[in-house]
Amino acid sequence: MLKVIEKTGKSVQEAVNLALQDLGVSEDRVEIEVLEEPSKGFLGILGGRPARVMVRVKDSVCDDVSLLVREIVSAMGVAADIKVENEEENRLYVRLEGEDAGVLIGRRGETLNALQYLVNLSINRKREERYRVIIDVEGYRKKREETLQRLALKLADKVRRRGRSIVLEPMNAHERRVIHTTLRSRNDIYTFSEGEEPYRKIVIAPRK
Repeated sequence: MLKVIEKTGKSVQEAVNLALQDLGVSEDRVEIEVLEEPSKGFLGILGGRPARVMVRVKDSVCDDVSLLVREIVSAMGVAADIKVENEEENRLYVRLEGEDAGVLIGRRGETLNALQYLVNLSINRKREERYRVIIDVEGYRKKREETLQRLALKLADKVRRRGRSIVLEPMNAHERRVIHTTLRSRNDIYTFSEGEEPYRKIVIAPRK
């Protein structure tokens, strides 16, 4: 995709419109530099010159994320359709779909989590604003959330009956948040996290 283009036209706006057409973006996504104003020349006939503008596409974090994910997935030999959405401020959701996309999930989502961690690290490295990128493959995250919610409720009941704490397997921050949120309203147990990343675990403990 072109990032910068120089165009001429009878007016500045005409030159800008031609540039936008070639770049395939709307005016709110570009920076415009007027290099030359149009002039009619002597008596409005001789020596006239057109307007000349330089139009640059603004740096888009969605485009950067899409390009980065595409490069990584391609290097892994996987063909997938990639869609990036800015769901809320500083939070991006990346959806991957395709015949071979399931390979990117890995055992219990380990490959997917590693991909997500790498993309977050790279995207935020040189940015003043911090972004949180969530990557999903074929709806795996939603299914995983539902599984974790059922597991959390089942283990909470077990802790209540036995009166002893249970330590869950290591999880990433997003999955730990699902467990905490699911059990937040319970008054017979409580949850907390312990350990260091990437081996941080949730503990479900009985209330005394």
